[in-house]
Amino acid sequence: MFAPNSAHRAHLTKAGRGKGATGQAAAETHERTPAERRAAMTWAQRLKRVFGIDIETCAVCGGAMRIIACIEDPVVIEKILAHLHEVALRDAKAAAAQAARPPPSRAAPERRTSAEPTGAAQVA
Repeated sequence: MFAPNSAHRAHLTKAGRGKGATGQAAAETHERTPAERRAAMTWAQRLKRVFGIDIETCAVCGGAMRIIACIEDPVVIEKILAHLHEVALRDAKAAAAQAARPPPSRAAPERRTSAEPTGAAQVA
């Protein structure tokens, strides 16, 4: 692939962008404001393009998913992450406590009858 300022890049890219671009793709870039150019690609599309993360497709069934909110306030983000951290710690402690105790015994313990001697020495 040619560098962004290469005169041949427009001939190789799908969108026809580059220094030597002509036609509709070149005309669109000159008509749009910088804000419009940034908004042309959503952050979901950027995640998919840059990191290969597709948040608009369900990983389980492959169905379409819809973004219903975008949280950008750092205070709210910190509260959510702190809560998730607390839940993870609580779950880890519960799992550790359950793993630390022995499994229940399968055989019932022997019962003593009241006629059996309880002392250390038995009379023969």
